[in-house]
Amino acid sequence: MSFTTRAIAGLKAAFGPSPGDAAPRAVGPDLLRACAILLVMLQHLPKAAAADWLILVKPYGWLGVDVFFVLSGYLIGGQLMRPIARGEAPDLLRFWASRAFRILPAYLVILALYNLLPGFTDGEGLQPLWRFLTFTMNLGLDYTRTGNFSSAWSLCVEEWFYLTLPLLVLGLRLPALRRAGPWPGVGLAAVLVLGGMALRFWLWRDLSTLADPPPGLYQKVIYYPTWCRLDGLLMGVLLAALRTFRPARWARLCPPWLAAPAAVALWAAAIRLIGDNGLVLSLTGATVVYPLYALGCALMLSALLDLEPWLARQRPRGLAPLAALAYSLYLVHKPVYWALYDRLGPEVLQGWTGLALYVLPAFAAAIVLHVLVERPFLRLRDRVMARPVEAGEPVKLAA
Repeated sequence: MSFTTRAIAGLKAAFGPSPGDAAPRAVGPDLLRACAILLVMLQHLPKAAAADWLILVKPYGWLGVDVFFVLSGYLIGGQLMRPIARGEAPDLLRFWASRAFRILPAYLVILALYNLLPGFTDGEGLQPLWRFLTFTMNLGLDYTRTGNFSSAWSLCVEEWFYLTLPLLVLGLRLPALRRAGPWPGVGLAAVLVLGGMALRFWLWRDLSTLADPPPGLYQKVIYYPTWCRLDGLLMGVLLAALRTFRPARWARLCPPWLAAPAAVALWAAAIRLIGDNGLVLSLTGATVVYPLYALGCALMLSALLDLEPWLARQRPRGLAPLAALAYSLYLVHKPVYWALYDRLGPEVLQGWTGLALYVLPAFAAAIVLHVLVERPFLRLRDRVMARPVEAGEPVKLAA
């Protein structure tokens, strides 16, 4: 067997199903996950290495994180609500352990590299280690002063959501609430979304009128804090609740031929409000763009899930590996590029050469992280937490 053949076989094994997988990965969620990571990478692509058409899309690359939020909310919400729909209590310790196996190993490896390797950097300064370990580094974050590993902000939002959502979901087991189906949860999520809109309006109302705001002010006050960025996660949980507790009614009310165009319309409205401002939004944008765009993502996810039988027959080559690499790519793409930038200089990292040196090393580093860290811990999780396949889990949404 040649080296190339062995390498291909090794990659297939690395990206193939893990021992605990009951079914192939769902194509629809993987499609959104792949688009999300490509958008995030586009957001951080230096302008000198971007073609003209990429520069047009680049101001909206940050929306990829919100796609991840909706996917996470749907996945986590479904995992917690399916037992309740069967009249059982979700196993919270098992849930939290599963999340720890999924998130922490790769995160801690990258965090160690930021702290131990001087050349592993993507900004100025680094927050104290305890802020990363407690997932609070996104609170009061000024990326102009402590911008190293600033991309961990979204993991902080998700981790605190993973800690608190299960406790709220347990309330759905109360007899009166269980008889009401998803509506108490829907009502709570709606209150939280509206509360987030009101909070962002209040926080940004006066600051948005500053003639010369300091760099990073919007990110510090609105974009990074956990309490301002729950919209996508809540929309995902809402979708999970409706599809878990009222699947037939949801299918009648929101078939894919209606959900997909509605999603595109919501995305268009959000992009119009964003304008050319990138992620620094106006007062109106800061108030409504996040829930507007997240609702569009949730509707598109619903449409893709309903179209899964057709999508599974199409299954684009390379989609599943790209989606599987999304987390590792998110962690490594910035420091890998800036390591090259420091060594090669800006004059080399321009045009198509710059684009190639941005994309290819990032994918190589992500494959290494996925194969050596992510995948072994996912397999360990599958062995430690082996369980029978749940009814209602026909496809694997994510690891």
